[in-house]
Amino acid sequence: MATAGSQEAPRQAPPQARAATLARNPKLWLFPSILCALVAVLLSLLYLGGIVNPTGHLHRLPIALVNADQGPPPPGRPVGFGTELTRAVIAGTPGDTVDWRQTDEAGARDLLASGKVYGALLVPADFTTAVGRLVTGGATRRPTLTVLTNPGLGSLGSSMAAQIAQNAAHQASVAAGAQLLAAVPAPKAQGAPTPDTGATARLLLADPFAVATQVGHPIGSHSGLGLSAFYYTLLAVLTGFIGGNIIHNGVDGALGYSDSEIGPWHTRRPTVPISRTQTLLLKMLMTAGIMLVTTSLVLLCTAGILGMDAPHQALLWLFAYCASLAVGLGVQAINAAFGGIGQLVSMFVFIALALPSSGATVPLQAVPGFYRFLGVFEPMRQLSDGIRAILFFDARSDAGLARGWTMIAVGVVLALAFGFGMTRYYDRKGLHRWTPQPAD
Repeated sequence: MATAGSQEAPRQAPPQARAATLARNPKLWLFPSILCALVAVLLSLLYLGGIVNPTGHLHRLPIALVNADQGPPPPGRPVGFGTELTRAVIAGTPGDTVDWRQTDEAGARDLLASGKVYGALLVPADFTTAVGRLVTGGATRRPTLTVLTNPGLGSLGSSMAAQIAQNAAHQASVAAGAQLLAAVPAPKAQGAPTPDTGATARLLLADPFAVATQVGHPIGSHSGLGLSAFYYTLLAVLTGFIGGNIIHNGVDGALGYSDSEIGPWHTRRPTVPISRTQTLLLKMLMTAGIMLVTTSLVLLCTAGILGMDAPHQALLWLFAYCASLAVGLGVQAINAAFGGIGQLVSMFVFIALALPSSGATVPLQAVPGFYRFLGVFEPMRQLSDGIRAILFFDARSDAGLARGWTMIAVGVVLALAFGFGMTRYYDRKGLHRWTPQPAD
């Protein structure tokens, strides 16, 4: 005990730990090593598992099939060549890889315009007549089948549908050619030096149908070959996800529940006594307000500065705002429920599981069944359908916009119910976040 007039010896700071010493503690390594390894494994399997073999996982890719052939059946045949070809196309498709949707040309155009099919195969009205002229030698050009693409559904899905339709038409052409050649007698040898028209006709009959590819539902040149919808959806989701976490960390720092550290500056504010429910309410109110600014800036940068094709900008802004808000509220609810690992959980919910099941780059019909199951409820699939409908399909409700609005509403309700349900439960149990502090 110090005597009167004596000076108390200064307190010595405790010795500082050294990294080399702490690194030799296996317990310090255990939890982060397991968690990082688990994240690496899951992300690898999830991301590459959805795209590594799209043709091998193809399941009922929707393609329209139009038989507009109006010619009468040729002698000896019960139906025209157009009907025979469409039947051969359907019968020649292995398993359930393709969902051929038979309709007329107007119906096919409507399916393309509503984003319900990735492409179409059209048989022309004069198909039987043209094939008949080819058989009799009265034609020197093959009748043409038309493949229509739908780039608004993404370049990969549209190209897959076009390739499938082209291959199906070629196989049907070769099969029909074999039948036609069998019914046509072989040409007699001629001594004249002029080309043998009979041989020419047989060459045409060996593969009697030509295939031409056209854009069935065109999109603008500033649409990223149909990928602008996916990237705009990604911006909306990331704005809600990253913004929600920034707001979560900022509010906790301002209320004294976490340290604020920027570079070498470290701040620990006094803890503000506040319930978990009121904290979540504050974070959600701030999310709703800040998303107004961020979604406006996204639209300004993409459509205003970069010139992205966006024909319904007001609707696009409103939909993207509600989408970002739903994601942001979900982030706040998950963080409130799970605490420190909430950001990791929300990353898997809104990013890791959502990206490969969105159907925006690789069609859901070309991914394993697990991802098709995730696509039923994962938010990015619902949001990408809505934004794609606004950008490429004239904001038609049946192109995915109605489903997008519905799932946004469901997401908001679930976020509010789950978040406030968990915080009220914690509050009733007395599981407060603050710790008593001594008075000044």
